[in-house]
Amino acid sequence: MTTALAYAAYDATALRPFRFERREPGPRDVQIDILHCGVCHSDVHTARGEWAGTTYPCVPGHEIVGRVTAVGRDVTKLKVGEPAAVGCMVGSCGTCASCREGEESYCGNNGIVWTYNSQDKRSNQPSAVTYGGYSSHIVVDEAFCLRVPASLDLAAAAPLLCAGITTYSPLKHWGATKGKRVGVVGLGGLGHMAVKLSHAFGAETVLFTTSPGKAEDAKRLGADAVVISKDASAMKQQADSFDLIIDSVAVSHDLDVYTALLRRDGALVLLGVPERAHPSPSVGKLLGRRRSISASLIGGIRETQEMLAFCAQHGIVSDIETIPIQKINEAYERMLKSDVRYRFVIDMASLKG
Repeated sequence: MTTALAYAAYDATALRPFRFERREPGPRDVQIDILHCGVCHSDVHTARGEWAGTTYPCVPGHEIVGRVTAVGRDVTKLKVGEPAAVGCMVGSCGTCASCREGEESYCGNNGIVWTYNSQDKRSNQPSAVTYGGYSSHIVVDEAFCLRVPASLDLAAAAPLLCAGITTYSPLKHWGATKGKRVGVVGLGGLGHMAVKLSHAFGAETVLFTTSPGKAEDAKRLGADAVVISKDASAMKQQADSFDLIIDSVAVSHDLDVYTALLRRDGALVLLGVPERAHPSPSVGKLLGRRRSISASLIGGIRETQEMLAFCAQHGIVSDIETIPIQKINEAYERMLKSDVRYRFVIDMASLKG
């Protein structure tokens, strides 16, 4: 066992310094010294007990980039000294149809082991939970580790492990490409990645936002146009014109506003988890054009590795603000006010300061 330094939520109020024991690397394990960890909205929900099931103390963090410091004897994917990454999962059942097809995030046997606040199936204690990336190091099965292309800035690449794959996966699945028209709702941590990736896929990309002040930034990120969603006239002009709309907004809102913008067979794909259910959409708006409302989680390990390669090819990383771990509680408050463009990343060297 090795002692890890970390920041943890002991309750729903704040994060504070914490020490705990990580397992020694087994035959297929990779030990990674964590250099950078992105801050996801899911971290806030979990740390503050806003989603049912938080086990305290809780060490959040699933956008992890670091350097390999030890490998088990059977590891072939990574070598000591190489950069490596860990995303939202550190295990799955490995036997169901989804896992066999490389879609571990949709594990059919409820076997997903999330990077934090999940039952630690490698522990001898049934009550043990996984601890995430707000920590000095992590030990992960090599099957759930990722290689980081050399051209990517490590700090700015960290959010790709959640925000990047969460937007890349539906864009690819629903066929965003040249000749397609893609809308992105919201310009936050997820939305700004969706704009960058949709543009790189070659799709005509339109941002929908309630904030006129974000228009210039959206175009810098790759949006071909910006529509202020509170402007009914501007929204009406977009009717029946989109093949795909990626909705990154994590609060309850009227989906009919966006289904009306879809072409025949178009899809509105939800990424955000709202604080309460969205109002029931109008079936008439859907059946009249064979439109659909769907949702997407993250991607499997294979697709996440593909996404990292795609980002390296196109020079895509997240727009970040780097913070020391000591400012994590302040960062949570700022995130809730949308006071970040567009993702906080913790410099984990500050943990030792």
